[in-house]
Amino acid sequence: MTFPSGMPRPYEDGGGANLADILERVLDKGVVIAGDIRINLLDIELLTIKLRLVVASVERAKEMGIDWWEQDPALSSRARRSELGQENEELRRRIAELEDRREERP
Repeated sequence: MTFPSGMPRPYEDGGGANLADILERVLDKGVVIAGDIRINLLDIELLTIKLRLVVASVERAKEMGIDWWEQDPALSSRARRSELGQENEELRRRIAELEDRREERP
């Protein structure tokens, strides 16, 4: 409801949205906040910081194609196992090379 002035009416007891409702809506739809900070001195750019913040549920983020946490070994046990498997394979290959070299020497 709005006042005659066109301003929205403040939340009343029982009529307003609580934090859980707001959070549910935000996570369902997703929110993107973007901004740039630039520091210049005499028209010389010294520093640029680009900030991007996406607030969304995991399902919604995946729908948008955002899934970087699945590839980050610090955040995903699956990615950690994959990274360890690759490292293990590389070490086995190097050991096999060293053993072959040792056998070739007289």
